[in-house]
Amino acid sequence: MTNPGTVLVTGGSSGLGAAVADAVAAAGGTPVVLDLKAPDAGHAFVEVDLADTRAAESAVARASEQVGGLDAVVTAAGIDRCGRLVDVDAGEWDRVIAVNLLGTAAVVRAALPGLEARQGKVVTVSSTLGVKAVSDATAYCASKFGVVGFTRALAAETAGRVGVTLLVPGGMWTHFFDDRPDQYKPGADAKLNDPAQTADAVLYALTRPAGSEVRELVVTSSEEGSYP
Repeated sequence: MTNPGTVLVTGGSSGLGAAVADAVAAAGGTPVVLDLKAPDAGHAFVEVDLADTRAAESAVARASEQVGGLDAVVTAAGIDRCGRLVDVDAGEWDRVIAVNLLGTAAVVRAALPGLEARQGKVVTVSSTLGVKAVSDATAYCASKFGVVGFTRALAAETAGRVGVTLLVPGGMWTHFFDDRPDQYKPGADAKLNDPAQTADAVLYALTRPAGSEVRELVVTSSEEGSYP
C-alpha cells in the first residue's frame, strides 16, 4: 500500500483514532496524535482538549512543527452524552457539540493551509447517527449531522486542492460506550465492527492518487441496525 505520509489523528489514543494511527504507522506513515492523553503505542503526541477550539488550533500548529508538516488529517475524536434533551446537563450537551463538530472544524481550519500546499487529504468522522436520527441522542446527532454538512461543503470549497472524505462508521467495539448508563450500552450480542477494519477503509481513502478521491465512505457491520 502507498505510504500515507504524516497524518494528524484527533482522538488517536483510543478507539477508532488509535486504530487509524496504528494503521498509518503499519503502512510506513507517521501518525501524530491530538488527545487528552498520550497514545500507548508511543506515536508523536500533543495534549489538547478539543472542546477548546482555539487550543485545538494551536495544538495543530505544534503538531505540524513537531513532525515537519502534515500530509493529512483524520478527525476521529468524538464523545456522547445519552438521554432525553431535558435530562442531559446543558454543559455536557454543549461539550458534545464542541468536541465533535466545533473541534473538527477548528482542527481542519488550522491544518488547511499546509494541506493545500501539499495537496493533502482530510478524513472527517461522522456516524450512522449523522444520517439517521434516534431518540435520546440529540447532542450526538446534532454534532454528527453537522459534520456531514461541514465535510460536504469543505469538499466543494477545496475541490482540486485537498482531497476530502466523509467517513460514516457504524458502531464499533471500543471504549466509546464505557461511560454510558447501562440502558444505552450495546449488549454482548450487539453486531459491531472491529475498529481496525474501519481504519483500513480510512487508510484506503488516505492513499488515493492525486486526482482521485473517495468522497464518502460508509463502513458498518453487515448487521448494523442504524443504517440505512
